[in-house]
Amino acid sequence: MNKKILTTFLVLIMIIAGLGVINAEVKNPETFTYLTTGNQDTLDPHFSYDTASNEIIYQVYENLIAYDGESVDEFKPLLAKRVPTKENGLISEDGTEYTFELREGIEFSNGNDLTPEDVKYSFMRAMVFDRTGGPSWTVLKPLVDVKSLSELTNELVGIKKPGDLTTEQSKKVYEKLDKNISINGHKITFHLVKPYPPFLNIIAKGMTSTSILDKEWSVKQGAWDGKAETIGEYHDPLKEDDPLYDVMMGTGPFILEEWENGEHVILKRNDNYWREPANFETAIIRTVDEFSTRRLLLKRGDADMIYVSPSHISQFKKNEDVTVNADFPVLQNTVGIMNWEINTKGNEYIGSGKLDGEGIPADFFSDKNIRKAFSYAFNYESFIDKVARGHGSQSRGPIPSPLLGFDKDSKVYSLNLEKAEEHFKKAFDGKVWEKGFELTVLYNSGNGIRKTAADMVKTYVEKINSKFKVNTRGIQWSTYINELQQGRLPMNFIGWAGQFADPHTFVVPYMTSDGTFGRLMGENYQDWAKENTDSLVKEGINTVNRDKREEIYKEIQKKAIENATVLWIYQPTGINVRRSSIKGWYSNPTRSVIDIYPLDK
Repeated sequence: MNKKILTTFLVLIMIIAGLGVINAEVKNPETFTYLTTGNQDTLDPHFSYDTASNEIIYQVYENLIAYDGESVDEFKPLLAKRVPTKENGLISEDGTEYTFELREGIEFSNGNDLTPEDVKYSFMRAMVFDRTGGPSWTVLKPLVDVKSLSELTNELVGIKKPGDLTTEQSKKVYEKLDKNISINGHKITFHLVKPYPPFLNIIAKGMTSTSILDKEWSVKQGAWDGKAETIGEYHDPLKEDDPLYDVMMGTGPFILEEWENGEHVILKRNDNYWREPANFETAIIRTVDEFSTRRLLLKRGDADMIYVSPSHISQFKKNEDVTVNADFPVLQNTVGIMNWEINTKGNEYIGSGKLDGEGIPADFFSDKNIRKAFSYAFNYESFIDKVARGHGSQSRGPIPSPLLGFDKDSKVYSLNLEKAEEHFKKAFDGKVWEKGFELTVLYNSGNGIRKTAADMVKTYVEKINSKFKVNTRGIQWSTYINELQQGRLPMNFIGWAGQFADPHTFVVPYMTSDGTFGRLMGENYQDWAKENTDSLVKEGINTVNRDKREEIYKEIQKKAIENATVLWIYQPTGINVRRSSIKGWYSNPTRSVIDIYPLDK
């Protein structure tokens, strides 16, 4: 045989053999496995307001429209045929009416047809449901110009608690909600009280509060029956009493097969999906708190994608089998919540519950000097450089870069133990410095970034006075969220992911009396917010002029820092680590979860 031909033949054999090895490394080609930390709080779109829960909801439920790829202000149709614009006549000239025409022939995964009545029911239930600290305000505000159902019932019939409504009062409330959503054939029109700039963002996929439910199925599960007289009965339920807590029925590309909370979620492909079916037959999201275990499973090919904190990202950069995307923009921040009015009943995190050197009282963080002292007792520079490994920047208040109101030159705190000591000595008329205190700072287990933040608080606060004792503890995510919602955590670390590119999605939860965190930080904080920031937030969303709006949000940022409302730590950048065999991944600053549908391997 000619030597040249022989050489070519041998090369071809080696290439074919090499391809065989590559293919052999792609384990379970029909299954996608993602390893994360923590667990889910709920599977109900109207209850969910945490990333872990949203991760599952995103795969099963759908919305009328979706973001177009990586854009934060361009949309594409999803369950609706077209995205409303003034040019196509689906947004009124005054910006108060939005009309969506539903696609025909779409079914929920149980075979029920998607109808305009399902869409209306979904929005109505979101407004009626309105659980404490939940996402319902995102629907109530544009449609009824209130941030809670209780605000509406108080304004309309003088009842502060919707559960106390009479039948006649309930009918009046129902009529108020009902008239803002009308159906004409296969079209649904939303009638806004006034122009609301981010309305399309609120409608888009990723916002759980506007996910579309199957009305017939939901009612059979025990959810709100759609009747006026039962509004109070179905308002603000406990998580354990929510009939949609652990069941799902959507139009999306995946179907819930199994949820073992704290262990795994198994999703099966919806083979009757109205678009092309997903590439994976099965998607598994597993909870694995230990980073070393996640890393090993990824290396072996038993996981396709894993959660990686900034402190561990360097371990993957030279691995050809792993693809790392880092420093892509995300609308998120991480903060230390300081509870202005702690729920002391049976609370193991506050010691004696008194300012006696062995605990802290309920109003410990209501003292501005305490909050400023803690703010000066944190090493932001070291945290960002050494813990986050430079993957982020210091927060300057609730609004992250590059949203309106963010000012890169605004005042921030820095580590200054002399200043911290000065404020501790002023707190509670000197009693804190004299007697000392003890409390527990909490974080969700498996989150190394938040654990380090808690340890940093302990290290620096205890340096200031030998009578100061700070304990740290990690607890499971679902327990963590439940304790937070009960107002029992004195200080904890948590993040917030904006679901649309507007400062409103950050100032409402942090800076209003009835926002997600405002509700959880007690009456002392709520009273402060009513006096100082509620009106500013309302003015911000109702102002059309961009320059005026920017000044309003800058003022809110300033108040947040000056009053040290929470510990404003940092704005991270995004990180994604996956096997190089995984194709189709993309980022979007508004989306803090994975979109499994376009992925393949």
